[in-house]
Amino acid sequence: MTQSAIPTSSASVPPITEEDIAEFLQQTPGFFERHAEVLASVTFTSPHGHRAVSLQERQAEMLREKIKALEQRVMEMVRNGNENGHIAQKIHQWSRELAAVKDPHALPGAVTEGLRRLFDVPQTALRVWDAAAPFQNAALGGASPDARAFASSLTAPFCGANLGFEPTAWLPDASQVQSLALLPLREGALDGETPAFGLLVLGSPDTQRFTAEMGTDFLVRIAELASGALSRLR
Repeated sequence: MTQSAIPTSSASVPPITEEDIAEFLQQTPGFFERHAEVLASVTFTSPHGHRAVSLQERQAEMLREKIKALEQRVMEMVRNGNENGHIAQKIHQWSRELAAVKDPHALPGAVTEGLRRLFDVPQTALRVWDAAAPFQNAALGGASPDARAFASSLTAPFCGANLGFEPTAWLPDASQVQSLALLPLREGALDGETPAFGLLVLGSPDTQRFTAEMGTDFLVRIAELASGALSRLR
């Protein structure tokens, strides 16, 4: 007797995956309305105490965690806003002091001393080259051609670790400086193409005071305000 054909085994059918189940539930939003008892019987392990909780309780925990994270972000934004407000006020005060300087010879000292006092910058230095003859002593010249070319190449403040740049040696105690900011001085906008006529150096023993990742909006303002004030020496 001839043997009949054997049906295809069910083992050849691909197993249902978690992704299949998730897609089915997404495509069938009425499933839990028709089977509310399934929702009621679903339990999860709580991350707080490893106890079993219902789906609703787990959702409430997740919502509380999201709210807490949002509250922390809001508090951080408020804190940053307050800090930025204080910095803006200090820049305003520093600008007023520079504008009140009547003798151009006193401008370099007003720039650097004001930054140390108002912004708690431990060390500052300044060089201005190609100053007019009456102000050459006050301008604190002495920058090498390489330093001048480096300053002109900057279209934004340089912030980072002390890598031994020549301008670092202008600081009172360069051996103690771990991070620094180099601010080019030029006529017009800081990101302009005109050659720099000076360089402002800010140094700190704190490695995190000036970093490559920090925002530089306020440093740009400081550089442009210093440039405007010190242009009187040219």
